[in-house]
Amino acid sequence: MGQQFGQLDGFRADASGPRVSGHRGARGALPENTIEGFAFCQKIGIASIEFDVVMTKDRVPVVVHNHTLDGALARDAEGLWLPDPGPRVAEMTLAEVRACNVGMANRGTEYGRRFSDQAVLPHAQAPTLDDVLTFAAKPENASLSLLLELKTDPDAPDLAQERAEMVATVVAQVRAAGLVDRTVMHSFDWGILDVARAQAPEMPTSYLSYLPKGLPGEDTDRTVMPSWEEVPASMPKAVVEAGGQMWCPHFLDVTPEGVAEAHALGLVVGTWTVNSVKEINRMIDCGVDSIVTDYPGRVQDCLLRRAAS
Repeated sequence: MGQQFGQLDGFRADASGPRVSGHRGARGALPENTIEGFAFCQKIGIASIEFDVVMTKDRVPVVVHNHTLDGALARDAEGLWLPDPGPRVAEMTLAEVRACNVGMANRGTEYGRRFSDQAVLPHAQAPTLDDVLTFAAKPENASLSLLLELKTDPDAPDLAQERAEMVATVVAQVRAAGLVDRTVMHSFDWGILDVARAQAPEMPTSYLSYLPKGLPGEDTDRTVMPSWEEVPASMPKAVVEAGGQMWCPHFLDVTPEGVAEAHALGLVVGTWTVNSVKEINRMIDCGVDSIVTDYPGRVQDCLLRRAAS
């Protein structure tokens, strides 16, 4: 595999089993992509946090999942739910994004009903990437690894320019925060990972694969990604040939044989987003290195029960 990346240690299984990665923080417990959610993960000993980065109109990286700020989880300054879908983040300034409250899931939407156990944060704002990096750089958070998902704007007039500018901005902030040694660049857009590797060869790249369609509250149809029909039959080989060090398939695509093949090729294997006890245990049995989950405590429980048996 050539260069060895210490950043991957935060995502590689050890004797106790797979590492746990908090999906958008801990979306099952707290509003997604909030500093409070990330802090919760750190306090319960989670190895890493996974979060999403998109660019605002004034070219500030903000931690928001969808390319639109939606009424499933965002309210305006008057407390009214935004439309669903809402305004495009790429057409909002940072001040406009900051004016919105993202501290509660809208129980009148399918997303809100799906995450009905999510607590309320009365005054939560979408953080900037710099906010998250500042949080992670605190001494008490020194053990926390970062799985930083780059979300390419599907409506950018020049995709190559968008990728280059986004990566340059993100990489500069990661370097300035002194967090290169804890950060993995992660994306469905294999093209932006090529750019990331060229601009920041000191950081490993993680390749997401097989995005299901129609997930509640997700703009999956708007995600920039390869045409999977054109990817060779062996996804691990495709990731290696693309230059990646980590492969992150959807849990429904994980098999013991696929994990074994990936490990034989030198890849670290993470999987997402694994929430049911049945599938968590299946992922452990398959031998994955890390499990991205909305319910990190649930994965901890599965691992603890196995250790006690």
